[in-house]
Amino acid sequence: MGTTGRGPVAQDPAGGNGPTEQESSAFRRTLAGLRLTFTSGVTGAAASAVVVGVILGRAPVFLTGGGVLLLLVLIGFVAGRRSPGPDAPPVTRTALARIEDLRATNGESADVPVEFRLTVAPEPAAGRPAYRVVIDQHINLVDIPAYRPGGTAVVEYRPDEPWEVRIVTRPTPEWSRRAEAAEIDSDPASTLVENPGLGEGSWCVLVLFAFLAGAALVVLLFRGELFASDDAAGPASGRPAVTPSASVSASVSRTFTTSTTVSGPSSLLVLGRMRETVTELAERAGTSDVTAITIQERRMEIRGDSARPPAETLHVQMLPYELFPALVREARTTLGVRTPESWRIDVAPDPGAWQGVGPRVRVTVTGEEGTAYLDADATARIVERRPVAKAG
Repeated sequence: MGTTGRGPVAQDPAGGNGPTEQESSAFRRTLAGLRLTFTSGVTGAAASAVVVGVILGRAPVFLTGGGVLLLLVLIGFVAGRRSPGPDAPPVTRTALARIEDLRATNGESADVPVEFRLTVAPEPAAGRPAYRVVIDQHINLVDIPAYRPGGTAVVEYRPDEPWEVRIVTRPTPEWSRRAEAAEIDSDPASTLVENPGLGEGSWCVLVLFAFLAGAALVVLLFRGELFASDDAAGPASGRPAVTPSASVSASVSRTFTTSTTVSGPSSLLVLGRMRETVTELAERAGTSDVTAITIQERRMEIRGDSARPPAETLHVQMLPYELFPALVREARTTLGVRTPESWRIDVAPDPGAWQGVGPRVRVTVTGEEGTAYLDADATARIVERRPVAKAG
């Protein structure tokens, strides 16, 4: 009894469930790729938030990014340990296939990898016409003579992924008899079915783009704080970069303005950073007597005038820099600015201070609600508060 690949298997492709299963498989692969792309974008944003939080000294940003990264790690860990569940194994069907060509790719072991070119002829009930496929399968060296071009083999294939074909090396007696009696026509090369895969190259590019886009989005959200600088040139190292400028007003007097912009992961609020920075500025200016000091998150500036009398100057080492961070926290939390965006400390001589000359320390905070400030004395004791004005 003979069987051809043209007669009984030439069913309407839309009449069976093969194409529907194949479309469902393609949809699942696409969904998996989109899920991977979304996860990559979230990972990039979270990693960028951690870096931005460290650079700006913003604990909420750092904790948010770190929390998202930790959550992704936990989800991956749980997903990796989750039981596969009661899902049924992939459905496979048995069919006959014509061996168009075969070629052994290596002969160094008993199981030889062989490349087969087949014409698979599904059963009429499958609702799929015959098609070409190229597969690689290990065949025992003793069994290779049983496979020859033009011969018939028993195969298993997946209806949802028809390119997944495996030659059955030990078929049942019934299928062995059918293979011996069958005659399958060759299908044209145009019917060749190949594994579309996930589009590995395109997906990799898309995943990388999503990661970079997520990271760039966070950087853009904080670009004002990251890239804002009052200096024309920024520092290239982690140490403060000082840009001094001085002008001589007379042969016996000198005015100067010396500033520095701090880079690196920490700000001037770090304990000891203010005193270290102002000491370096005083060394570069050549004097510790100044007329004003301005301190911001990452910038410090001192100004001086040698023509000023001692009552109008202050010594940079006499200030309680270690207490200034507490004043900043006080100003940011008690003056009605719920979302403080920036702060500034201005220190200037106060000739009217108790027991002689002393500095006046003003901490100013700015946010969406407006600007507020508080004043403190030489011991960082708050003497006046000016909260934001309430609307209406």
